[in-house]
Amino acid sequence: MHSKRLITGLLAAPLLIAFIYAGGIWLTILVTAAALVAFMEYNRLVYSPWKRSLPGPIPVLGFLTIPALCWAAHGGRLDHMLAVLLINFVLAGMFSLFTFGRDVRVLEIVQKQIQGILYIPLILSLLILIRQQPDGFLWLFTLVLTVFAGDTLAFYTGTYWGRHKLCPSISPGKTIEGSLGGLGANILAALIMKLFFPEEVGWGQLLLFCLLSGIAGQMGDLFESQMKRVSGIKDSGGLLPGHGGILDRIDALLFASPVAYLLLRVLA
Repeated sequence: MHSKRLITGLLAAPLLIAFIYAGGIWLTILVTAAALVAFMEYNRLVYSPWKRSLPGPIPVLGFLTIPALCWAAHGGRLDHMLAVLLINFVLAGMFSLFTFGRDVRVLEIVQKQIQGILYIPLILSLLILIRQQPDGFLWLFTLVLTVFAGDTLAFYTGTYWGRHKLCPSISPGKTIEGSLGGLGANILAALIMKLFFPEEVGWGQLLLFCLLSGIAGQMGDLFESQMKRVSGIKDSGGLLPGHGGILDRIDALLFASPVAYLLLRVLA
């Protein structure tokens, strides 16, 4: 598993960096594709106990909402993003009216769909907005480096030196030692990236950005672990050998991105 994890990471990293550097439509395409696949995996998790495929048009509406939301972010229009979310909510509610008589679980379907849209494409679209900020490439690269380095070092620190359980009721394999290793990687990412930032970006700003993003990332990892534990599924998918599915790979990023975006708005 370790060799597969390493090979997948080495192959994916240059492509990810290239898309982040290119920005613009290329980053939007990447984010949209990742959101579509992750949303599909999310549906597999949340509907798994029902022993059935996508239940009706409401989750399908979610797949149509994703590119619209990402395109609104591409235009830098928060008001358009809000409009897309509101339209999705109204249409999902409208569809529920026609199916309630046949399936009383339809309100739960609406709730799961809206949660999925907020959880995956809305948050991933923040990556597009971060890239559009001044020094956006550096900030987005720092975020991705912070999250993925923290996730990787936490995994290997926990594997070889982990003794004390972090949150056994959710994820028995995660340890306090692994968590501390991940935070160490976050600090290291801040130290490395300071070499590339303009002088006006201070050590304190960068350290705060990386640490808070890293802590949020660990919470995101645990959040997805909750969903997998409830569904009884080990991995959200098998697209990435050694890593599981796309959702398994970006779960930390889904919690770290809002923190990073808000920090940039405050620090700007």
